[in-house]
Amino acid sequence: MPVTVKKIALWRAEVENKPGALAQTLAPLAAFGADLQVVMGYRIPGEGDKAILELFPVTGKKAAGIAKSAGLEVAGIPTLLVQGDNEPGLAHAIAKAAGDAGVNINFMVAQVAGSAYSAVIGLDSDDDAKKMAAIVKKASVPKKGVRGAPFR
Repeated sequence: MPVTVKKIALWRAEVENKPGALAQTLAPLAAFGADLQVVMGYRIPGEGDKAILELFPVTGKKAAGIAKSAGLEVAGIPTLLVQGDNEPGLAHAIAKAAGDAGVNINFMVAQVAGSAYSAVIGLDSDDDAKKMAAIVKKASVPKKGVRGAPFR
């Protein structure tokens, strides 16, 4: 499967950094039947009592209302979701191409499950997100002898 790139809207909440905060925030969405593809949670550096939760997707008016009632808001951070087949070195190829193009990555969370690659990439602006989408598509094409592609 080729790599796909799409702009997404992360939903975000600042919560107390305590046991159960993530479950409490997700509970109304789970009860509604939301099928989340991305869930990220992390403590705010230097603020041990605060954490950030981010998730995607929240679609439709009812789901948006439920998310808002759980303390979530659209983050407003230009964000891309990258999905496709994994290739060894893919994250490095994307990061290097972005750096070479002068695009700053605010955050990148990437993982592999089986043979599938997925990354969430946050950027400074919508223009950078457009540039990054093109960069990812170009960087994700395997080249001979690179990232596990066979030499021929």
